[in-house]
Amino acid sequence: MPILTHYAQFDGRHWETGSVHNVLAYQNARSAKSEAPLSEAMLMGISGGAAFGYFVFDYKGTDPYVALLSRNTFDPLDTLLERLAIPQDLLHTANPEKGVRNLIEVLESGRPAIVWANTFGLPYNTLAPDENMWAMLPIVVYGYEGDAVHIADRSAMTLTVTADELAAARGRVKKDKYRVLALGTPDLKKLPAAIQKGIWQCIALYSEAPPKGARDNFGFAAYEKWAHMLTNTRNKQSWERLLPPGRRMYAALAGFGYQPGAFGWARTYPSNQVDDRLLYADFLDEAAQILGKPKLKHASKQFRASSAAWDELAEALLPDDVPLFKENRELLLSKHALFVNEGVAARDEIQGINVRLEEIRASVAENFPMSNTEVAALREQLARLVLNISAIEHRAIDLLQAAME
Repeated sequence: MPILTHYAQFDGRHWETGSVHNVLAYQNARSAKSEAPLSEAMLMGISGGAAFGYFVFDYKGTDPYVALLSRNTFDPLDTLLERLAIPQDLLHTANPEKGVRNLIEVLESGRPAIVWANTFGLPYNTLAPDENMWAMLPIVVYGYEGDAVHIADRSAMTLTVTADELAAARGRVKKDKYRVLALGTPDLKKLPAAIQKGIWQCIALYSEAPPKGARDNFGFAAYEKWAHMLTNTRNKQSWERLLPPGRRMYAALAGFGYQPGAFGWARTYPSNQVDDRLLYADFLDEAAQILGKPKLKHASKQFRASSAAWDELAEALLPDDVPLFKENRELLLSKHALFVNEGVAARDEIQGINVRLEEIRASVAENFPMSNTEVAALREQLARLVLNISAIEHRAIDLLQAAME
């Protein structure tokens, strides 16, 4: 069975841009003005760049959860591949045996394979199995040896699963069943135009109506909505009414199981606000050189300021002066670092953290560690921090538009 013996690309940190970065780095695709492979920052910027979205979901049978989008989510992978004119060999079958043969065929051609797999079915993610939940996301397979499959997926270390585990994860959703994508070499003559399209899309996602969905869930309107829902006491979608102190508020702040919570979206989820603002700033620095537009670096500085402001907000979401909140925050940061730096070697330690997080969640649900007055003050503080981030990013988008015009 094949394995790419010289594969050593584990820098990618996001399912889409990270997977493409890892594959292109292995294939030695480089920027025309750089000796380094196309960075994940560059790919993130081309795919649509930084963005903001605010959502609260409240379904029967589960705790409510918050989603805080940090980057373009409107077909970013297809957009990225199209803008760089990357040749694609896409193999798709509903037959599991054929799915394995297609995967092996790509590896035998000397190329890593991008496959879509249910993240709940990959044991290294330490997510509790749930027949009602799935998330089909792209990962890189670079080896298939007997019963061991070698994977690059958001960790600095190689990850392994069994052939049966990967087959089950790949077959979870009909439209993604056993898809295999092999990439060719990008057309780097298209790089400047791809960068410009990505920047203009970022500007539009902040200030214009989104391609789909309610306008007030995206961009600057979403920041205003979130701040208002934090302080409003009468709207049925406000935190006062929808996410009152107790299990519901704690779920919104800290998350649970597979849901990141506001803190996770701010700090530890693969597409988190702190890291994605820094990544986008890196992209703008690269873009300034490639496009010959040095003023893009002014916008880059603003996105770095936004990252710092998001870090401040993350600290406030689970503050030090509430011991259980502080412990939860530190456990989430530790869990994230363990997966990135140690991969499957840290699985037992991560599972231990998961047990403790559930204990904290149960304790908080039974006896919420803040008074109503303290909760109101926290929400007011969070609203101020949200509006501060919005102001910083308003300036960033103004500078971005000025640099491009």
